[in-house]
Amino acid sequence: MDHSVCYISDNQLIKECCKIPNIPKRAYLVDSLIKAYHLSDHMDVFKVNPSSYEDLIGFHSSAYVDFLKKLNDNNSSLSDIEDEYGIGYDCPVVKDIWQFITYISGASLTAAKALTTMQYRYSINWCGGWHHALRDSAQGFCYVNDIVLAIEMLRKTFGKVLYIDIDVHHGNGVEYAYMATDKVLTLSFHQYEPGFYPTSGSLDDIGIDKGKYYTVNVPFKEGINDDKYITMFQKISNMVNSSYNPKCIVVQCGADSLVGDPIGGFNLTPKALAECVKNVMKWEKPTLFLGGGGYNEANVARCWTYLTAIITGQDDLLSSDIPDNEYFSAYGPDFTFDINPGNRKDFNSFNNLNHIFSVIANNMKIVKELVRKQEK
Repeated sequence: MDHSVCYISDNQLIKECCKIPNIPKRAYLVDSLIKAYHLSDHMDVFKVNPSSYEDLIGFHSSAYVDFLKKLNDNNSSLSDIEDEYGIGYDCPVVKDIWQFITYISGASLTAAKALTTMQYRYSINWCGGWHHALRDSAQGFCYVNDIVLAIEMLRKTFGKVLYIDIDVHHGNGVEYAYMATDKVLTLSFHQYEPGFYPTSGSLDDIGIDKGKYYTVNVPFKEGINDDKYITMFQKISNMVNSSYNPKCIVVQCGADSLVGDPIGGFNLTPKALAECVKNVMKWEKPTLFLGGGGYNEANVARCWTYLTAIITGQDDLLSSDIPDNEYFSAYGPDFTFDINPGNRKDFNSFNNLNHIFSVIANNMKIVKELVRKQEK
């Protein structure tokens, strides 16, 4: 059987992932639902090769990495370090933090490496996607930026990479890493309102210096529904892909953009995220799919299982009743696979969406011209 998809599934990784605040069982739910639908039979399953110190300083500052290493070795004096390097409020100290960060980042590096062998068209790591971590600090449940580390590995083989982020929160850590270069274009679709975390990612943020126009932000107001989201995603991502012409794609599929997420304010169902994934797959480029946010654990498992079925071409395998699995009780009271849209008010007017589109369309004309000159 031709397995063109690689999937990262590792018991130690799942254990580590469950140390992240607010998602104590999520990784278990996701992995066991994917296996309950027998989707892992259609993928090559990889264990994690944990990242090394050298891997981590491929993006993070050695001061930050040294700090994490020291923190790991002196578990006793943790109370003194609150708020140093972002460790504290929303990124509390976790037990065996060195093992934690080397598995979380190593999983995405393992997935990226599989793509560089050219044996796989798609690679999936639902335990990755921690897009807020900065070069020298943790932020927003993200201790290490596995995405930037994976992109750096992919660049060595593929050159130009397009990064797409559909988490409800702006992918600030990845954007900041690449805002001054044209080697990676970052495209983020997110909720953007006063006070909504991380408060960055306005339409006017387009990159600086050599990276000017290579940062694209699509700021939505709360309540956006499937139809509007899918339309905007297809129009903008297709235009960005054809203007920039990347050789490899990385997609962060944060599921906190789903209806009913306790932190996000959108009104999307997994269908919206699935249409985004299908759209990217039409480009037929090596693609790394990563997880991200998502704090209604059962809904995240439903969503990423659906995306896994789309990526492996097995979506006809999905029965509407949740199959028996170890975490079956989490899917009550109806134990069904589908998620229905809510009745949240949509604050995204067509005028506003058209304005966003036209600004980005103008910027992409410039990118297309810049790329054309480079490729001459």
